[in-house]
Amino acid sequence: MTVVQGVHGRRRVGQGESFWQFRQFGYGDSPRQIDWRRSARSDRLFIRETEWEAAQSVWLWNDQSASMNYHSDNGLPEKWERAAVLNLALMSLLVRGGERIALLDQPERPATGRATLNRLAAVMTNRGTGTDDNGIPPAPELPRFGSVILIGDFLAPPESLLQATRTLAARGIKGFMVQVLDPAEIDMPFQGRRRFLGMEDEGDLLVGRAESLRLGYLNRLAELQDELSTFARHADWYFSVHSTDGPAQPALLGLYAAIADHLDL
Repeated sequence: MTVVQGVHGRRRVGQGESFWQFRQFGYGDSPRQIDWRRSARSDRLFIRETEWEAAQSVWLWNDQSASMNYHSDNGLPEKWERAAVLNLALMSLLVRGGERIALLDQPERPATGRATLNRLAAVMTNRGTGTDDNGIPPAPELPRFGSVILIGDFLAPPESLLQATRTLAARGIKGFMVQVLDPAEIDMPFQGRRRFLGMEDEGDLLVGRAESLRLGYLNRLAELQDELSTFARHADWYFSVHSTDGPAQPALLGLYAAIADHLDL
């Protein structure tokens, strides 16, 4: 999978260049960023951040719920694998562009550089799935003008999912959401007597004619996606759906194009 990255453009001037905050110098920061005047008043080193610099910080989230283990055919990747591929590729592109990255559900501050990329990639790929039980992205306090990338199946209760995304949007956070689904979850092709196994403690369901559930299921999925796309449109977020039976590159290109436009890459 190849993505051609453009040259990092000139930073936009205006509101984004106003002072945001001082923060302590930390792992991944360059000594050139140190504000020596502020640091002279303390026994610690501090960095001066502006609002536009905060906008160059990106937090990523990979759904770790048990439903992400699903694939309907051995020839297809599990959903968490495809989500991880998209997130890892994005992290690499963002670091190459000089942006700072962090994981949304981890306490570390955003940083850039190859060491940061390797460390976050190891955390993301080593956690596996089933480490959280609800598939709801966290909504921590983030600097205004920051960005979040949320990749998962978004099959959690929509009211809880939308509460988290609305909380982030209300804080001035720009969001990019990709719903990763198995083709069987998109088409519901099952027929005849079937037992559906709950992957997140929902229990099992034995159905005599699985095709009788198809219309109701597809309508409910369409309602969920309409809720997510409506939220994204009103909040000026990005939302797309990706099926694991297709290549990852189109999803990555569309997502990266939206992020690059927002970050002025």
